[in-house]
Amino acid sequence: MSAIRLLVLGAVRQHGRAHGYQVRNDLEYWGAHEWSNAKPGSIYHALKQMAKQGLLHAHEIAPSTAGGPPRTEYEITEAGTEEFFTLLRSALTSYDQRPDILSAGLGFIVDLPRGEAVELLKERVRSIEAWRRSVTEYYTPEDGPEQLGHIGEIMNLWVHTADGGAEWARGLIKRIEGGAYTFAGEGEPFVGVLTEGQENPYATGERHAGDER
Repeated sequence: MSAIRLLVLGAVRQHGRAHGYQVRNDLEYWGAHEWSNAKPGSIYHALKQMAKQGLLHAHEIAPSTAGGPPRTEYEITEAGTEEFFTLLRSALTSYDQRPDILSAGLGFIVDLPRGEAVELLKERVRSIEAWRRSVTEYYTPEDGPEQLGHIGEIMNLWVHTADGGAEWARGLIKRIEGGAYTFAGEGEPFVGVLTEGQENPYATGERHAGDER
């Protein structure tokens, strides 16, 4: 799974309709270019590919009065919405994905009902605990990593990673169950996208050919 598909679908969905540069601007606003593969070329490629796949609908709009090629605005389709939620649920439950997958999932977690978000995170904890048990069939943490030579440090890393990941998820579950954040169906959601023309303090300023399309 690639974080870029979830990020791009989610950004377009939040706008309703957005051209490519708006999507890029939002992802840079979220810092996604720092913690994922959301670079300009990847973003514009993902938009075009998902339009071909029927996940986005591409609207060609008139060029600006200053001239230049017509811009394309993208709108998420019904199939794209299904794909978005499939990717989101997978990002929240799959413990064996890259960190950027979970980060992308957290960015859209409030698009789910509160109860479902909690259940998905509990499923994540169960998966982490099962994976930890499989590691400790061959490695006894209490005996220290030296029992397996320096290779034991790999097992030690896995156990600590599992423990840290489960502890973090339990903490988030507790906060959500305690009423933190506004989830789907609960009222006005948190606004995390930039409006047209709003300055982005985190923009990289890097120019790309896709910016004008």
